This record gives sequence, structure tokens and C-alpha cells, in this order.
Amino acid sequence: MHKYSVILGNLGNTCDRFCKGYKDNPSTEEMLARAVRIPYVEGIELVGTWDISPDNVGTMKKLMADYGKTCVSIIPDVFGPKEWGKGTITSSDAKIREQSYDYLRKMSDCALEMNCKIVNLWMAQDGYDYLLTTDYDRKREWLREYTAKLAKEYPTLRFALEYKPKEPRNFSFHARMADTLLAALETGCENVGVCIDTGHGFMAGENVAEAAVLAKRAGDKLFHMHFNDNHGAWDDDMMVGAVHSTIYIDLLFHLKKIGYEGWLSMDQYPYREDATDAIGESVQWVRNFELIVDEHYKEIEELIQQNDAVATSRFMRKVLFK
Repeated sequence: MHKYSVILGNLGNTCDRFCKGYKDNPSTEEMLARAVRIPYVEGIELVGTWDISPDNVGTMKKLMADYGKTCVSIIPDVFGPKEWGKGTITSSDAKIREQSYDYLRKMSDCALEMNCKIVNLWMAQDGYDYLLTTDYDRKREWLREYTAKLAKEYPTLRFALEYKPKEPRNFSFHARMADTLLAALETGCENVGVCIDTGHGFMAGENVAEAAVLAKRAGDKLFHMHFNDNHGAWDDDMMVGAVHSTIYIDLLFHLKKIGYEGWLSMDQYPYREDATDAIGESVQWVRNFELIVDEHYKEIEELIQQNDAVATSRFMRKVLFK
């Protein structure tokens, strides 16, 4: 079985384009106290500036130690500040590129202080909205340059590039597994890889199990995993299992087959649900899917070799409706 973690901010306020917040926003300490009560959760992901900064890194390190939890990753907040609304390390403004790079360095320093192994880079503002506004080659070169510079400056950290086809930009430079793998490989750095967010993959029309295999074929480039669910048209960030089942079994089977040893982290937005309960449900669903894979691994391997969709359907009914 893998180890499970949760992004701390998922237990906080959840806002959208229409509502500034469906709940009161608890403090970081309150969210952490709630997160550690979720069964099977051994790790926590912290969002830079929201949860952790150079000013409170000592406090957060002690809190995590007191709870006996691991800081799984730090996710720099390069998506919220308005000054980075037209890009961070791909901005046309050289001052913005340097400013945002300096922020990434600060978050990397926090990761080192927290004994955290992964900096998860969701470069959400690095993309574009309108055609005939963007020099694609130049901006992708800046993306390569600054990512490589960061990775070389912090060789003991692993930088996981999290992809998503759109939002908040209409086009993201890290959009799908293939182009994100290219971006990682272009850096020439062994410590640059990819994070799969299942909901981002569904939204992109990907088969996330095949995406994991692609990362393996590229040289063990799958560094991290985020789990959630959606209806396929948008990043709804719903509870795992709310829509899909076969997809997760397929994914977890292939994660086992390729030897993925990283964390399985819950990343969802329980807008109207109790956050602790909703995230706990996701953990339970993933755990149960993993148990199915572990119990029936050889049988699933044989099913795949048969290439018989009817036989696979019968198998799914058997394992889901015992």
C-alpha cells in the first residue's frame, strides 16, 4: 500500500467565481488539527505563503513533528498574486521573471528546512489566453531556463511539474503529460519530473494510467500524484470515486506495475461538504481501489493480456459488488 497525504488548504475556505467563500476560513493550525484526524493520512502538502513562509517555517516544522506527520511537498503560490497574472518565470517582464524566481528559491529553502523532498510546481499563470499575443518558443525557453536553474541550485530537491490543460489561463504551457515530460526532459536535470493530478488528466481527455506509463518510459519521471474526481469537462475537484471507478483501478494497477513509490495525495475542493469527511472519503476510496489491485493483481494482468472487454466488465462487477 502507498502512503496517503492531503493538501492542507483543501480543509479551508473554498471560493469560486461567484461566491467568495462557502465556509469560514480556519487558521492553518486548525486545518492541520483537522487533517491529522483523517484515517490513513501520514503526510501533509503545504501551499507556499498560505501555509508556510520563511517567517513561520520553524513553527510549522515543530507542529508537523508534534503530530508525527511528514511534509510531503510544498506548492509555491505562483497562481494567486495579481502581479503574476501574466506569467511568472515566462513573463515578458524580466523583473517579474526574476521576482518570481526569487520566490521559488524561498519556497525551496522552506522545503529544505522542513526536510521536504518535493517542490510541486503548478505554474498556473504561465500560459496565454489570446492568439497572436505570445512568442511560444521564447516563453518556453524561459520556462526551461528558470526551471533548470532552480533544479541545479537545489539538487537534493525533486521538482514535480503539475500539468493542467487550462485555468486560470486558456492555454497552459504544462498542459498534458507529453508536453510536460518534454519540458522536464529539456532541463537536462534528473531532479525535474511530473506530477499527475487525476482530475487534470480527465479534463485533458487523458487516460491517466497510460500517462503514468509514459512518465516511466521517459526515465522514472513520475514524482508525485494528486487524486480527485470530475465529470471530465472541468476540474471539479470532487471526491475520488464520485464518478469513476475502473479508471482508478487501471491507474493503481499500473502505478504498482511501474514501481511508483511516491505519495498518493488528496487534492480536492469540498465546496459545500464537510472537508474532513469528504477528503476522508477520497482516502477510503483510493485505499479500497488499492486493496482490489493488491488482491487481484495477477488476475488483472491476465485480463489485460486477454483484451476481452466483456471479461473485464465481469471482473469489475465481481470486485465492486461482492
